[in-house]
Amino acid sequence: MKNKILQIQGLEYPNTGIAYFNNKKVKIKNTLPGQTVEANVRRNKAHLVRVIEPSEKEITPFCPNFSRCGGCSYQNIPYEYELELKKGIVLQLLDNKGVKGYDFLGIETGGNAPYRNKMEYSFGDSYKDGPLMLGLRKTKAYYEVINSIFCNIVDNDFTQILFFVQMFFRETEESFYNKKTHTGTLRHLVVRKGANTKEILINLVTTSGMDTALDRFVENLVALPLSAKIVGILHTINDSLSDVVQIDEIRPLYGQNFYTDTIFGLVFKIYPTAFFQTNTKGAEVLYGIVKDFVSSCQNADKNQCNDVIYDLYCGTGTIAQILSPLAKRVYGIDLVEGAIEAAKENTEFNNISNCHFFCGDVKDVVQTISEMPNIVVVDPPREGLTPKALSRVLGLGAAYIVYISCKPTSMARDINVLAEAGYKLTKLKMVDMFPRTPHIEVVGVLELL
Repeated sequence: MKNKILQIQGLEYPNTGIAYFNNKKVKIKNTLPGQTVEANVRRNKAHLVRVIEPSEKEITPFCPNFSRCGGCSYQNIPYEYELELKKGIVLQLLDNKGVKGYDFLGIETGGNAPYRNKMEYSFGDSYKDGPLMLGLRKTKAYYEVINSIFCNIVDNDFTQILFFVQMFFRETEESFYNKKTHTGTLRHLVVRKGANTKEILINLVTTSGMDTALDRFVENLVALPLSAKIVGILHTINDSLSDVVQIDEIRPLYGQNFYTDTIFGLVFKIYPTAFFQTNTKGAEVLYGIVKDFVSSCQNADKNQCNDVIYDLYCGTGTIAQILSPLAKRVYGIDLVEGAIEAAKENTEFNNISNCHFFCGDVKDVVQTISEMPNIVVVDPPREGLTPKALSRVLGLGAAYIVYISCKPTSMARDINVLAEAGYKLTKLKMVDMFPRTPHIEVVGVLELL
């Protein structure tokens, strides 16, 4: 079919523009309301060819790599408009799913300054047989990466580390790992930084075939004039064929194998594989909302019996520990063994005695805990609760469910199932955890009627 000129009239989650052709809705990714675009239309979907006329809301992108990098979607609009778009998308989504009658409490943000406390950079080249590059994958590229020294969602420490590592390995005989030929040694560089503690953990990921000695690498890294302190440098061996940061072996090169950060006065040790919210300031906002919601549930209960809380998909137990002052006991469950080990260690480190953690699938472990919860906090993976897990949650009969979601479509689906079992969404609030991207966190309170 020939390309068509279309007007983007609306937006759907995530970052998908809506146009109409022959009276049928057409979805076009990476477009904005008000744009006139040329698109290749196929049935109800279309591929964006080019933007003919920008939206009147558009501004010059903050990042020169915006059109080539797949990391951000909203560098070309004011942040206030980005928040407006995200709020409208979620509210419209819930309305379309028949979710109504709740109290919408607005959208909050941790700010749109450089916010990421973790970056996973890839080695590659910017064009075939070009010089070694370290940065982020190009949009729709298989192995090509772009120079990320202009990235404005991280602070200058990340940029200095990135530039040093790139230049260091350009002076060696090492080449990037090619996913097609399975040759080369350099795979990833993972940098993590404590927003509140100013501690940095660096993890170089290569195949076992790398020959370069890393003494000078470590010495020069530690000597960089950073605003924060490098507390650990690791060398991870990954010989898998897939393009993931898999750990076959970790070789400590300097310092310790973790860094720490603080939230609500609690200290958390964060290991290389541990999940920790990528936006620390945003996480403080998010967890503050969860804590307020849980507290309001307790105040609403005239019998004051909300003394047992379940934290499902608890990860390293951050939420459980934050909620511990509000509960007689908190039970956390997660499938990742390393996360549960970290949760237990952090709880002991923070001197908290009423949190108990279990490793296993939520649908199985909830059946083994004798104390039934008054409040259940769920923060499931992007795809939401599985049918069996949802069934188990319903079987708990908790008076309140506080649902945290990073994918509103999954949350809307689960809310409808919970509604059929007698739960009603009473409160909803959004948190923009990932400025300049299409992602949004949503927190809701469901009450058993």
